[in-house]
This record gives sequence, structure tokens and C-alpha cells, in this order.
Amino acid sequence: MTNPITPVTGTHPTRVITAFLWVGLFLAMISSVHAQAQSSTAGSGSASNHKAVLDRYCVTCHNERMQTGNLALDTLNINRVGDHAELWEKVLRKLQTQSMPPPRRPRPDTSTYDEFAAWLVAELDHASTINLNPGRPTIHRLNRLEYGNAIRDLLALEVDTDTLLPSDDMAYGFDNNADILTVVPGLLARYMSAARKLSRLAIGDPSIDADIVHYPISSLLVQDDQMNDDLPFGSRGGTTIRHYFPLDGEYVVSIKLQSGVRGQQGIDVRLDGMRVGLLSVGQRKVPTLRGQPAIADGLTVRFPARAGSHVIGVSFVKRARTTEGIGPSHLPLWTFSTGPGFARHAALQSVQIEGPFNPNGPGDTPSRRRIFICRPAGTQDEESCTGKILATLARRAFRRPVTDDDLQVLQDFYTEGRRRGSFDAGIQRALESILVDPEFLYRFERDPADVAPATAYRLSDVELASRLSFFLWASIPDGELLDVAAEGRLSNQAVLEQQVRRMLADERSSALVTSFAGQWLHLRRMDSVTPDVNAFPTFDENLREAFVRETELFLGSQLKKDQSVIDLLTADYTFVNERLARHYGMPDIFGSRFRRVAQHDDARRGLLGHGSILTVTSLATRTSPVVRGKWLLENILGTPPPPPPPNVPELGDQPDSGQVTSLRERLEAHRVNPICANCHSRMDPIGFAFENFDAVGRWRETDNNVPIDSSGVLPDGTAFAGVSELRDVLLSRRNEFVTTVTQKLLTYALGRGTEYYDQPAIRTIVREAARDDHRWSAIILGVVRSIPFQMRKSES
Repeated sequence: MTNPITPVTGTHPTRVITAFLWVGLFLAMISSVHAQAQSSTAGSGSASNHKAVLDRYCVTCHNERMQTGNLALDTLNINRVGDHAELWEKVLRKLQTQSMPPPRRPRPDTSTYDEFAAWLVAELDHASTINLNPGRPTIHRLNRLEYGNAIRDLLALEVDTDTLLPSDDMAYGFDNNADILTVVPGLLARYMSAARKLSRLAIGDPSIDADIVHYPISSLLVQDDQMNDDLPFGSRGGTTIRHYFPLDGEYVVSIKLQSGVRGQQGIDVRLDGMRVGLLSVGQRKVPTLRGQPAIADGLTVRFPARAGSHVIGVSFVKRARTTEGIGPSHLPLWTFSTGPGFARHAALQSVQIEGPFNPNGPGDTPSRRRIFICRPAGTQDEESCTGKILATLARRAFRRPVTDDDLQVLQDFYTEGRRRGSFDAGIQRALESILVDPEFLYRFERDPADVAPATAYRLSDVELASRLSFFLWASIPDGELLDVAAEGRLSNQAVLEQQVRRMLADERSSALVTSFAGQWLHLRRMDSVTPDVNAFPTFDENLREAFVRETELFLGSQLKKDQSVIDLLTADYTFVNERLARHYGMPDIFGSRFRRVAQHDDARRGLLGHGSILTVTSLATRTSPVVRGKWLLENILGTPPPPPPPNVPELGDQPDSGQVTSLRERLEAHRVNPICANCHSRMDPIGFAFENFDAVGRWRETDNNVPIDSSGVLPDGTAFAGVSELRDVLLSRRNEFVTTVTQKLLTYALGRGTEYYDQPAIRTIVREAARDDHRWSAIILGVVRSIPFQMRKSES
């Protein structure tokens, strides 16, 4: 196989990994599923009985002549379900959700639905054990998040990869899908540039030139109170920035304010909490704490700093309010005007950090301590020390034991760099080559030589370790996991479970919240949400950040406490600060710090009442029952509606006639078209349940002075009113929710979309996790133990 990226020099020999089938686990899985299949089949009637149900309710439309939905069931042999597993999985989904037959058509009773579905599950699961298919994932490039985390864990270097690499596309709801993580020439050039920059930062290259890094601050950020706990007590507004200082030297912080500031304002500048400058707006020149000048139209502070990652804090010195009566202090800048010139308080517009100036060495940074695990006493020691350093770096970067050939290639790069400069320069050149090596940028899984084509086989322990770390940490394996894998002990189920639990307890597992849940629940879209300022004048950047923080803290708490995933819908607590509590109408909560509070409002219990989700599922000027209903079908029930047919007119913001006034009436008129009704009859009723929440998640009783009707009826006749009753409906179908969470988690873990042949594994995970109340750990362990995760299929 040809590597998509060519190494800088030399060629890595093909690595042959001898893998073997894990016979004990495999046979146990087959035995378990076969026993369940026999048990379920015995209690669910015969194939002929189910054939009669099929003929009565399904074949009238889905036959060879009509081909409704491109599906013909009359030609399928119901006694050989495994021959057409893909089609039967679609039928099963319709049975489980009772979404077919369509409304106003004859429908079987609930027991018939359940018995037919149980029988079909047993047949499909049994067939999957005979024709084992774990899938064959595409070669997997690290996405931008994984690349940044790998750099952090390899080099103890935290950098903003958003400025180094372009964003990744998404497929099946996630940006770690291997099929779309391709490499084009322009991206390769970015990797080369990033490798050079990061290797120089990590080593502390003394030839690094002074650089300027600009940190803009949103104009929507209200800076009237203390912004976070990293800023001093008694401060107002401002921001904190984590910045990497490449060398010991002097640096300049330049501050730009929003226009329209009047009067004198004190600006406090701190490095890791220690003041390095106290500036004043309103005077032409003012001495700082260290005697450096500050210019009012270009406020600057120059100070010495050691190399490494530091926190710069910039805030205003809070002063007594002298403008009482102008208006509420928590409204955004545009509330009383059409421009920023009427701002009542001074506010930051940007912070710029420049340097290093007068550098005096690389310093003692975590990166240098991570890299230089030895120092040669003289030239006679360089070879052995170099080999030790490069072997350690390559083992972590390549996620496997390194070979002599690997080290020889790196040694050649070291020699090239050493000829140009110092020992450190040689290591920097070798490190640069590691960071553009395909073995670092890609996750390779190679078919063993002794496995027949198109045959399922178990991954090697080392490959399994890599899958595990990118699943739970979105990063490379640590030393302990690599050691366990290299020793062949990760195949032991007890050892595997111990490693999974250890990794979940590690702070790096927060990637499951920020990456997995952030994409599953669409939290990442909050960055691009722009509610109309005229319709929602109280929305500001503070609220946007608080929305995301609430949901992330909530999900993190659920994972940390290992609660049932069903608690995502029912939890009677949340996390708020003063800004968010004021938006929700919660009294007696003050300050910028988030804290856990009891949720007494039944409508806001669990995820469905979070402002983040309610906002990302709305339009700029109004709510959208369609978008909210579609979001819930996709992400909670796992039954996404089909894409709309072409040339369907959009629902306008204004009614076409004076007779139709409410959003509900306009949507009902839209559903008169039978083509539209097919999807909207499923989405709209669910979306109406959220109508008491406006487009930024605030509670309301009316919309344009029209009382809100939050009732709805599902296609199967289930009626509900409001979010609380909808939640009860979802809880009555909790198995669908757990299955959806499991399928999303497996999709994220595999880095590919789940297919029909993955459904038996998903059902097994859900079934096994039920024994432990569907706790997060039970589902995650089920994913890790599953056939799709631990195995793959060789090339045909």
C-alpha cells in the first residue's frame, strides 16, 4: 500500500503485524447470541405467523410491482433472514418505532409489533454470528483535535491548532470519520509548516524570531463584572489568555479598547496572577509598575517572562458606579444605541502579545523536560543519548514498538541537523521529521500476512491500544497503555477493563464531552449561532459561553459519577452562573463561577431544557419546531427523517394571508401537501412541545400575543402537551434512546458510519448494559468489547 504522505527522506519498510483470532471471546459471543436467538425465537411465534403479518400490513405497498420506498418484501424469503440482512434491518427499525404503516393505514396492535420485532432481532443476530462482519475502516488520518492532543501528550506543548491546520469535514455527525479525512497537497504543506514550528517551540530554538499573536475579543461580550476566577477579585471585564512563550526573554502585551470610552479607567495586566503592569486610560503617558510607558491609544506593557505556557490576565480595576439610572447593568452594548460609541464602560477589543525580545535561552520548559530525558556529557555520549531520546519519542508518536530501521531514519535526520548546529538542533530536526511521518499522522492497521482475504480477524494489542486511546482521549496512548499492549496483556478482559476505567478517570477523557458530545448534541454550532439583536436584545457572548459551559459541565458530571445515560433526560440538577441563572429566572445566584444547583422547573430537567440545545435548534428570528423535531428524531430517538424532496418551498417568516397568524397554523398549512406531511407529521408535533421556549431558550407563554399551544400527537396516536409530557413519552421508549446513544458512541469510536452489519453488536451492547442500569461505563465497555471495535475484515 502506498502511503498518502511521502516521508521527508528515506522509506519506512512495510510493517507486518501477526494478529490472531481471540477464540475464547469469539466463541463466547457466538454462544451468547445463539442462545438468545433460540430463546427469543421460541417465544415469538413461527416464521409463517410473521409472514402473515407482513402480507397484511406491509406487502400491499412494498411489493415488486409498486416498489414503494424502493422496497419489495413479497420476494424475500422470511425463512432466510440472513440472506437480506440489510433490508430486514430497515424493516426492524420501522417495527421498533412503530413508524409503519403510515398514518391512516391499518396498523397491528402493540403486541404484534413487539413479537415480530423480537423474532426478527433473534434471526438477524443469529445470522450475524454465521457471517461475521466487523467492517473494514479506511486508513485514518488524525483530525485537527487529535493532532493537537497528540502534540500535547507527546511534547507537553499546548498550541492553537486552529491557526495551524484547516477545519475537518464531518460525516455521520462527526469530524473523525476516516472516509473524509483525506490529504491534499495544500494540507500537506500545512503539516510541514506546523512540524517545523512545533519542533522549534518544543526544543526552544534560540533562532526563533519575535512573533505577534493577536487575540480578538467578541464585541458581544459584556464586560461589566468579573469575567472568571483567574482574574483578581474586584476586577471588571477583560479576559484571560493562555499563551506559549517560546524562550526566556522580554515580551510586549498591547491592549486595544473598544471605541467610545470616556473618563479614566485603570487596566490591570497580570502574568500567572502576578501584576506586571497597571495602566491608565485618559492620560497620554503613565508609568507602569515596572516603569514602562503606556500610550493611551496603544496601551502596552513590556515584561520579562520565562519560556513555557503562561496565563495573561487583562482586566479593568472596578470602580464605584457613577452612572446610575442609565439602565440595567447587564444589557448588551447595543440595547440603548446603534453603535459601540455609547458604551457605558470601557471594554477590551483585543490583546496582542509580541516577542521574544532579547532572548537569553530556551529555559526549563515541560517540553524540554519531556524530550531531553538525557544530556550527553561529551561527544562520546551523543550517540547513545540520541538513540534513547529518539526511541522514546518515536515509540509514543508511532504508537508502537520501534524498529532499528525506524531509528536509523531518525538518526539520519539528527545527523543532518547536528552538522548545522548543536545537539539540540539535531534533535529538533529529527523531531520535525517525526511530526510529518505517516506513522504519526495516520492510524495504520495492516492485515496480517497469514489471514485469508475477506476474513474477520482480531486486531493486535498495539492496534487495539491506539483505537482505545483515540476513542476515550482523542489522543495517543500513554506509556502505561503502550506497555500493556506491547506485552500482549491487553487481550486479557480484566486488564482491558482496568485500562478503560483508568482512562475514564483521567482528565483527558473530557474529550468525550467536548468532542463526542459536542458534536452529537450540536454544541459546536453555538459558535456560529447569531440570534437577531432586534428580536433578542439580551443575547450576548456571555450567554453564549454560559450555554455551552452548562451542558459540558452537566455531561462531565454524568460521566464522572457514572450515571445512567437515561439521566440525561431526567436529571433534576444543572450548572449555572449568575448570567445564565438570570436568563433562566433562577434567583439568588451571583458571580461568574458555575455551580451545581437543583433544577426545580420540571420543563428544564435534563438536556431538553438546556439553552444550548434550544438555541442551536432555532432560527435567527424565531423558533423552529421543524428543526427541533428533526434534532430530537436524529439525536434522541435515532430515527432521522429522510431529506426533503426537491423544490419544496420554505416556510416564510410572515403568513401569506391575514387568516393564518400562528407558527403552528402555518406549519399545518404546509402539511396539507402529502409529500410534506410524510416527514412533517413526525417532526412538527415533537417540535411544538418546545414552543414555550423561545429561540434563545427563555420561557414564554405567548408568541406575538398568541397563546402557545405545545400539544402534539405522534403518528402512532400518542398525545402529549409540553416538554414534560414529551419526556415521559421518551422515557416509555428509553430503549430507543439508549440505542441511539450507543450507535452514536460506536460511530465515534470506530471513525466510520455504522452499517447494517453493526446493528447486532449495538443490540448486544444495549442488552448487556441494561444489567448495570445503562451506566456510561457499561456502554463504553460494551463498545470496547464489541466485535466491530476489536476486529476488522481483511481486504478482499
